[in-house]
Amino acid sequence: MKINGAKMVIESLKEENVEVVFGYPGGAVMNIYDEIYKQNHFQHILVRHEQAALHAADGYARASGKVGVAIVTSGPGFTNAVTGLATAYLDSIPLVLISGQVAKEIIGTDGFQEVDAVGIARPCTKHNFLVRDVKEIPKIIKEAFYIASTGRPGPVHIDIPKDVTVDEAEFVYPDFIDIPTYRPTIKGNKNQIRKFLDALCSAKKPIFYVGGGAILSSCASEIKELAKKANIPVVETLMARGVMGHDNPLLFGMLGMHGEYAANMAIHEADIIISLGARFDDRVTGRLDEFAKRAKVVHIDIDPASIDKIVRPDFPIVGDLKYVVNDILACLHKYNLQDYSPWLEQLRENRKKEPLKYFDNKKALKPQWVVERIGQILGDKAIISSDVGQHQMWTAQFYPFSYPRQWLSSGGLGTMGFGLPAAMGAARACKDKVSVNITGDGSILMNIQEILTCAEYDLPVINIVLNNNYLGMVKQWQSLFYENRISETDLSFGPDFIKLTQGLRGIAFQVKTKEEFDKALKEAIKAKKVALIEVLVYKDENVYPMVPNGHALDEMTLLGEEK
Repeated sequence: MKINGAKMVIESLKEENVEVVFGYPGGAVMNIYDEIYKQNHFQHILVRHEQAALHAADGYARASGKVGVAIVTSGPGFTNAVTGLATAYLDSIPLVLISGQVAKEIIGTDGFQEVDAVGIARPCTKHNFLVRDVKEIPKIIKEAFYIASTGRPGPVHIDIPKDVTVDEAEFVYPDFIDIPTYRPTIKGNKNQIRKFLDALCSAKKPIFYVGGGAILSSCASEIKELAKKANIPVVETLMARGVMGHDNPLLFGMLGMHGEYAANMAIHEADIIISLGARFDDRVTGRLDEFAKRAKVVHIDIDPASIDKIVRPDFPIVGDLKYVVNDILACLHKYNLQDYSPWLEQLRENRKKEPLKYFDNKKALKPQWVVERIGQILGDKAIISSDVGQHQMWTAQFYPFSYPRQWLSSGGLGTMGFGLPAAMGAARACKDKVSVNITGDGSILMNIQEILTCAEYDLPVINIVLNNNYLGMVKQWQSLFYENRISETDLSFGPDFIKLTQGLRGIAFQVKTKEEFDKALKEAIKAKKVALIEVLVYKDENVYPMVPNGHALDEMTLLGEEK
């Protein structure tokens, strides 16, 4: 039986066991939305902005491990979605975006709501397709889900002209995919693994440097087992928070620009750095010519393009991290590793010397206390999303992350406006958890309209707005490196967050004291409705430690050392 292209899209999503789609209709996807109206295979969540559709699908993917799906229309519908594509691309998140396009005969004529979506998307997607024939739809969607979720994951974009959604053909969904030009390397080279383990035997100060690939590869348990068996300390990147669990004795915190003193010193002093699914981002390495000067480098990653891109490894190993770590575990008993107790004791002394800390203030709430308190009340019962800025760093530093996929944050692109829609996606993916978005008074306004979406679809996201009346991270740089010229970062002329949230059908609280915060958070949890808690925090708090731009990891500015 022949069906039209729009119905093929729906049937293909059904074949991929899609549970939820985030989207916003328009002229070029009207036929697809007509079929959405008729179907009962998946839930469609109508967002209030296309950027939010992508971030919500992204948050759903990060929290669930499944492929997130979004649908937008052509022209501005698509261009609004590009930030979401770029966010997912830099963090390797599996998404499929289906966008509408003008009819084939109009393409290239500057038709109404026409943009070159494929050309725009190419730099920030893993792959993209322009569908020219209705018969191609099933195969293209099958390939899109396969490409998005295998190898190094990433967003895949499918652009479908409107007339293709009207055309009819027989629907045959492929049983399997064979793409000769796309064959990700899964198993690591065993000879390289042996060479690395030989080198490890002579090391006295090894460190596991764990990145977001550990979460994408679902190998946290294997990494914990490897660290324990080898008795080797671990540091996590921003994207890897939760891999080891906050109370693991071998974890020495997050490294990087706002990493812990012990973590940064561990990397600086190590004699062998074993990178597990990390990409040596500039926010991690600091001054590159000083990075790992004392160390041999092992780089394990599924993406060969990431290896030798920034730091030249002594032992490059291409492969899926789960498979490679299991191969290492299987042969570890054959190697006589050193006793790393002195090295571990040195790191413990570093942590004792300079722990993460802040000075409490009786006159105003400190943002670090707020993050700690959320952790004390919710702990592993919450999935934590964030926007980007000071609040993001305080959350990464002070929240007690217990497991992978508990922490959702835009790491590579640093996208303000990510937190609320991502938390919305997480709330849909993990209904047994409390979805909390920790954000700032600048970031929350980027997509605050999605409170209305949460209200409509019973997504009880709790938004904690740390309101310091500034674009805090930019202001921190201005105060430290621009002679305190606070240029256009003052947000004191802000909205009434209580009335704004209530107008969007959420519940809202404003708090100034610890007692008020406890009461508001507990009420928000109990209400099981979308909520916003505006926390009036100390305005001049900065994030420490901090590695200033152009400095090495051991050249941290610590709390109390700022000039």
